Amino acid sequence: MIKVERQDSLHLKISRVLQEETSHRLDLFLFVPGELGLTGQVIPEEDFYHGSIYVKRTYFSDRYRLPLVLSRLAERGKLDAEHYRLSLSLYAYQYVVAMEGAIQPLIDDVRRARKDEKVEKAEREREEEGDAQAKGVDRRACEPRSQPQKASESEQMSELEHRLAEHVDLAVSILSRLRRQEPSDESLHRYFATIDNYLSWFTEQRLLALLAGLPRGSRFRPIRARLVEISRAEDAYRREREYNSARVTRDPTRMSNKMRLLRRLIEHPVTLKQKNQELGGAEQKAVKAMATAVVMIFVSLGLLEIRTVLADLTALFVLAMAGIYALREVFKDDLRNTLWRLLRRGRPKWRRQYLDPTRDQVVGRQLEWFDYKRFNRLDDEIKRVRKRSVAQREEVVLHYRSSSRMSPTRFLSGYDHTRETLTLDLSPIARLMDKSSRRVYRLGEGDQVLREEVEKRHLFNLVIRETQGSAPATLQRWKIVMSRSRIVDVERVHAEGPGHEEASDPD
Repeated sequence: MIKVERQDSLHLKISRVLQEETSHRLDLFLFVPGELGLTGQVIPEEDFYHGSIYVKRTYFSDRYRLPLVLSRLAERGKLDAEHYRLSLSLYAYQYVVAMEGAIQPLIDDVRRARKDEKVEKAEREREEEGDAQAKGVDRRACEPRSQPQKASESEQMSELEHRLAEHVDLAVSILSRLRRQEPSDESLHRYFATIDNYLSWFTEQRLLALLAGLPRGSRFRPIRARLVEISRAEDAYRREREYNSARVTRDPTRMSNKMRLLRRLIEHPVTLKQKNQELGGAEQKAVKAMATAVVMIFVSLGLLEIRTVLADLTALFVLAMAGIYALREVFKDDLRNTLWRLLRRGRPKWRRQYLDPTRDQVVGRQLEWFDYKRFNRLDDEIKRVRKRSVAQREEVVLHYRSSSRMSPTRFLSGYDHTRETLTLDLSPIARLMDKSSRRVYRLGEGDQVLREEVEKRHLFNLVIRETQGSAPATLQRWKIVMSRSRIVDVERVHAEGPGHEEASDPD
C-alpha cells in the first residue's frame, strides 16, 4: 500500500510497507508542466537526485504489541539493555507513525467542517436579509430541498465525532499501556524516560492541533473538553516527572528543538543504516581513455599527412597543427559524452546498501536510476494511466526507479517487514514558478463588483508503479496542486492492481 501526502510546505512524502518478498521495484514518474521550462540544463539529473530525493527505511511489524512484549522480557532480565532500548524505540516509532497518519486526516476534516460551518452561517445570514427584503416569495418551496442536505451534514458530523472520540481513546490507552511497564532498573529507566517524555509531548501537540481546528458550536463541546483535559494532564505529567527543565518548558523553541532531538534518538535504533555508492566510476575512466585514444589516432594521422604535404616548418604548418589540436579538444569531449551515454543508458547509476543499526550486518541492497524522459519513450502502461491530452504535450517527465533485494532472514527477530519513506523536495521546481498573483473579479449582490487576489497554481501528476516479488504491479496516479510557496493539495485519482479496484476520474 503506497501513501502519498504533504510533509510540509514543499516536501512530498511517499511511504510504503515492504512485505516478506525479497525483491521490490518502484517507479516514480513526475509529470512537470512544460511552461516551467524544466530541463536537464536547468537542474541536472545528479543535482536533483542528491538534493531532492531522500530515502529512509525502518523496521516495521504488523504485530503491534510485539515491542511491548519484548520490553517486558527485558525488564524481567531475560533481555539485555540494548534489546530493551530497541523494543521501546520500535513501539514508540510505530505509535508516532500511526498517530501522524490518523490525526492528519482528522485535522483536515475538522478544518473543512469548520469552514463549511462558517459558509453555512454566512449563507443563512444572507438568506435572512434577502427574505426580509423580498416580497411574495414562497419559502416553503425551498424546504424539501434543504432537508436532505441538512440530514447528510448531520450524519457527517456524527461520524466525525465518533472518529475523534475513537482516536483519542486509542491514544490514551496506548500511553497507559506503556506506562504500566515502567522499569525499576536505572539503566533501563533512562530509555523509558526519553521515550515517555517525547510521546507525552507529541500526543499533546497532535491533540492541540486537532483542538485548534474544531468548530465552536455546542455539538463539539464534549470532545473539546476531553481534548483540553488530556492535554493539561500530559503537561502536568511531564512537570511532575521533571522530564524538562523550567527554562525548556517556558521557551517553545527550546522545547521544540529538544523534542526534535528525542525523535532522532528514538528513530536511530530502528532506522537502517545506509551506504551509498555511485556506479560507473571505472567505466567512466575507461571511456575517457578510449575517447582520448581514438581522437589521438586521427590527430597523429593528420600530423603525418601535414608533414608529407608541408615538409618544411612554415607558418602554414604551424597553423595546420593548431587547427588539428583545436579539433581534438572539441571532438574529444563530444565523443566521450556520447560513448558514456550509450554505455550507461538504462543501467543503474547508484547503489545503496542497508545495514542493521545494531549489528552492522547487510540486510538489503538497492539499485537506483534517475533521468529525464520524453513522453513517447514511456511504456504503454504508464501512458494509459497518465491519460495525457494534447494540452499537456509539453510536459517534462522525471523518472526515479529503485530495485531492491532484502534478506528477511537477517532482520531483527520478529520484524520481517520494512517501511520505506521517500521524501521528494519540490523546492527547486517551485523556484521556476512565477511569483506574480492574479486578480479575479466577480459580481456580488446587486451591481457590486468584488475583487480577489489569487495565486498562480500548477498541476503535477505523479504516477507510481510498484512490484513486489512475482505479484502483479500496483499502479496509482496522484494529482498534486502546487504554488510557488506550498503544496496546496494531494489527491489520488487512479489506482489499480492488488488491493485496489480500478478507478479513475476524467481529465
